[in-house]
Amino acid sequence: MQTAFAPERLQDPQLAASEKILRTCVHCGFCTATCPTYVLLGDELDSPRGRIYQIKDMLEGDKPATPEVVKHIDRCLSCLSCMTTCPSDVHYMHLVDHARVYIEQTYRRPLADRLMRRVLAAVLPYPGRFRLALAGAWFAKPLAPLLAQVPGMSRVSAMLRLAPAKATARSHNEGVRVFPAEGVRTARVAILQGCAQPVLEPSINDAAIRFLTRHGVEVVQAEGEGCCGALVHHMGREHDSHAAAKRNIDAWGRVADEGGLDAILITTSGCGTAIKDYGFMLREDPAYAEKAAWVSSIAKDFSEVAIRLELKLARETGQAVTYHSACSMQHGQSIREEPKALLKAAGFRVREPAEGHLCCGSAGTYNILQPEIATRLRDRKLANIAKTAPEIVAAGNIGCLTQLRSGTSTPCVHTAELLDWATGGPLPDALHGLGFERAREAAE
Repeated sequence: MQTAFAPERLQDPQLAASEKILRTCVHCGFCTATCPTYVLLGDELDSPRGRIYQIKDMLEGDKPATPEVVKHIDRCLSCLSCMTTCPSDVHYMHLVDHARVYIEQTYRRPLADRLMRRVLAAVLPYPGRFRLALAGAWFAKPLAPLLAQVPGMSRVSAMLRLAPAKATARSHNEGVRVFPAEGVRTARVAILQGCAQPVLEPSINDAAIRFLTRHGVEVVQAEGEGCCGALVHHMGREHDSHAAAKRNIDAWGRVADEGGLDAILITTSGCGTAIKDYGFMLREDPAYAEKAAWVSSIAKDFSEVAIRLELKLARETGQAVTYHSACSMQHGQSIREEPKALLKAAGFRVREPAEGHLCCGSAGTYNILQPEIATRLRDRKLANIAKTAPEIVAAGNIGCLTQLRSGTSTPCVHTAELLDWATGGPLPDALHGLGFERAREAAE
């Protein structure tokens, strides 16, 4: 794609990076076939190619964002399926991230939109605030269907629908710094504690810690670490996301100084995609560029670490598990085979749904900010999953698990919990009362 940026404007590193991405695009249109919003809506402006044109026009002309452009950029899930499909290696992720920052700098959103985004940015990245908000949501959850019929309240209704039906018990591991490896230590990793996941489902990290220590890996929870920054990053709040990244980089640096670090392990693939991009995000920061690149180089999804271990199987499994590959896993990090290989090695009968490349509609805060599109994508995903007749649905991202559970009674379980169960851990909470206890007792 030809560009016509004024040379002096390309002194801005962010603009220079986006201009380079724009020039890589050759208008081929392969991306349209795998873009969820284009597949649903059939609008060229809601395809990656269409959004690239809009971003180019906005940035090249140094124009403030318009309501029309904002509408179509906001509809982008950042699922990155287009990057998997693109034969020209257009780095759409960095381009749309820049566009969102630019929108926040040049466009004043309607009041209701501004308030919703501020609430999400002020609550979700902070576990204490999020727990408090969920306490209120549990009481208001029955009102969700009614609110969905009230003009302007669809987002509030979506938040209530996604809230768990009951309070989640806190992890017994809160405040613990080090979990020693059983037997000979083969590696030392820092596990991301994060923000939303420890509130919604602390059992995921608990299972990962048990699994890893059982297989000779020492696990550390870094003091001072918090939200990875992805939630605010995708809302264009660059200052907030960079602050979160720096806080985590400092925390993990202290852990490395104390006893070395082989990996930063992440059980939420949406967070993993962001952390693996810290090096790019902070490339121009003289105090953090080198440290950010180091963090990105050792950041690993749980499955990338687990696949290197020899599984110590403790029971027979054999259940039919349909694996849902989160977009942040398959498109954002190009991790496709490791989770399935691990589940198969643990004895599960692994199945895959049709249209596995299409997003389930979770996408961070997308299922709140764009509830109509998100619900259509969820229902399409669940229809394809149902055709595989699963006993269990497995995924490696809390956002996907929450989204899928909102539309199905089939138990949806994190891959780490299933592997922990197969190697001697407790039955995952989502499987209680469904007959899996009897299978476990028979196997034991």
